[in-house]
Amino acid sequence: MGHTLNVVTLGVRDKERARAFYDTLGWRGRGGTADDPVFYHSRGMVVALWDRASLATDSCVQDDGGWGGVTFAYNVGSEAEVDAITEAARGAGGTVAREPSATFWGGYSAMVHDPDGHPWEIAHNPHWGTTGDGGVVVDTRAG
Repeated sequence: MGHTLNVVTLGVRDKERARAFYDTLGWRGRGGTADDPVFYHSRGMVVALWDRASLATDSCVQDDGGWGGVTFAYNVGSEAEVDAITEAARGAGGTVAREPSATFWGGYSAMVHDPDGHPWEIAHNPHWGTTGDGGVVVDTRAG
């Protein structure tokens, strides 16, 4: 059996506000009526938005409201794309926690928190390639 992560569900406090944020960034969700999650297809995987309390119950966890130790990353093809996506996120109600800048590893990135505080690194890594469909290719020679 292969190892594949193909669904990530984000617990959100206000599903419509969260949906508006991701829609403004160009994502297109499906579903989300009533108590159902919103599903976003993301090139071979799904990112879902669901009520935080419902997700905690379904996941059999106690929600203390703290950060869950996960940061998402969106690797793009240029520094200009990092800048543009960061500004779009800011305009959509996200919080820019770290402005776009050069990184210690030779790339360029920003840190944006969505309206529920989920951190997203928007990055350009010149050591990695990108595929025509938006995927990334890790340069295995680097490590």
